[in-house]
Amino acid sequence: MAKNLVRRILIGTTNPHKLEEIREILRDLPVELVSPDKFAPLPEVVEDGRTFRENAVKKAVEWARFTGYWTMAEDSGLEVHALGGAPGVLSARYAGEGATYEANNLKLLKNLEGMPTEQRTARFRCTVALAKPEGLVFVVDGECAGRVARKPRGRYGFGYDPVFYLPEYGKTFAELGPETKNRISHRTRALKKFRERLLMVLDGEN
Repeated sequence: MAKNLVRRILIGTTNPHKLEEIREILRDLPVELVSPDKFAPLPEVVEDGRTFRENAVKKAVEWARFTGYWTMAEDSGLEVHALGGAPGVLSARYAGEGATYEANNLKLLKNLEGMPTEQRTARFRCTVALAKPEGLVFVVDGECAGRVARKPRGRYGFGYDPVFYLPEYGKTFAELGPETKNRISHRTRALKKFRERLLMVLDGEN
């Protein structure tokens, strides 16, 4: 394998908020992180997996094959224990296809209406996969535990950040701000593992 093949990695997400977080967390990697708009439009990948891992792997493999670039892709979401792990892989469309962040949050709060604090436990999960055009390279996972607040709070972040409460901070993700969130989030934990594994791969290429 030529040594320069792992010097550019496509960030396989069309979500601008995730793209910004990934770039910030991986900013010191010795590779060029390529935005998906270089290949716009990327072919749509149907996220029909039953797990975050299945969806992340599917996106990474299909986009790597399409672009010829090594590609990282992630799938993530919120799992609420009292709801049997929902919204889970349906987090982005919990309130229906094309649902807004606000609509998803409102549906979640409605489904937990009257639920006591101790039963509102939840966790954010993130799976990141790296693939090359020939196939999958590796997969890593990260998670962050907390609970669902009783109402949205905070002005930062996106998705379920306004309702994901961390007792140790006394704040939601949306109240913490990006600097603190990017130190402790599920995505950060997964991307730190991704970074370590990728550096091992790069070292093997040199």
